[in-house]
Amino acid sequence: MSDRELLELAAKAAGVDFDGNTFIKRDRYSSNIWDPLFDDGDAMRLAVELDIDVFQSTAHKEAQAGGAIPSTIFEPWGDDKLAATRRAIVRAAAEIGRAMEN
Repeated sequence: MSDRELLELAAKAAGVDFDGNTFIKRDRYSSNIWDPLFDDGDAMRLAVELDIDVFQSTAHKEAQAGGAIPSTIFEPWGDDKLAATRRAIVRAAAEIGRAMEN
């Protein structure tokens, strides 16, 4: 699945607007561009809002996200633990968004 497809499904789960080009997170005070694949704060807020649990497995060198979804998402660290953790969160949120479509 492409990054854009992941973000579209995650945005659906999180109630984030998508205008065809940009994801916009609105609250009662402001609007901000939303990109949890690159922004740690957006990823953390996404995990909290959707009750996604996040774990680091040093034994397997991977980020794990689960809790609000039936199965756990595993994302290998590679060279960047933070990027892997953000991706695991977005993938878990995308699974929630996909379930909302059914």
